Amino acid sequence: MKAIKTLLAGFMLFAVVTAVQAQKMKVLSGDFGFLEGQEQVNVTMDFSKVTFYNENLSEQEYIDRRVKEIDEKEPGESANWVQDWKSFRNERFLDKFTTIASENSKKAQLEFSSDVDAPFTLIVKPTWIYPGWFGGVMKQPAKVSIQLDFVETANPSNVVLSIQSEKALGDIAFVGVPNTNDRIAEGFAKTGKSLAQLIDKKR
Repeated sequence: MKAIKTLLAGFMLFAVVTAVQAQKMKVLSGDFGFLEGQEQVNVTMDFSKVTFYNENLSEQEYIDRRVKEIDEKEPGESANWVQDWKSFRNERFLDKFTTIASENSKKAQLEFSSDVDAPFTLIVKPTWIYPGWFGGVMKQPAKVSIQLDFVETANPSNVVLSIQSEKALGDIAFVGVPNTNDRIAEGFAKTGKSLAQLIDKKR
């Protein structure tokens, strides 16, 4: 019983430390005035500059590492993970972001969508991802850093607002998320929620 209490205490301390290290959002340039009167924001993803882990691995290096790790545990299973990764990278990360951002836009009531014709486009640019890990009782949430650039849709070189989101946690309370890609997706969801709340605060 004492060992269990010690383990739980350590887990709670870990959770507190993780929360302290949680997401920060910083406006790099521009302001929120352009959103006045807007109802929709088009959203696209730019995955070209993302790095992984503290070593800042490229996306291909990250894929190679995961393939090796998976095949060492379950030979032949890495092909399924690669397909899953492509699905998340190309669609599901962005879907998670837009859905949660829209749901949490209470005051501004903005709809974030990847298929709308809107005056302004938000380019979601992941800059750094830590996938985290899951070990049952113990876990490490994913962390996702993203640059959020709002541009004129007709003139993408005109960045009207740029925000840096640092280390959004990809997790679900104390339950944890076993699947690596789902953990990362939760980091995108947290970023979307925080962005919507920041916009509401500034409006």
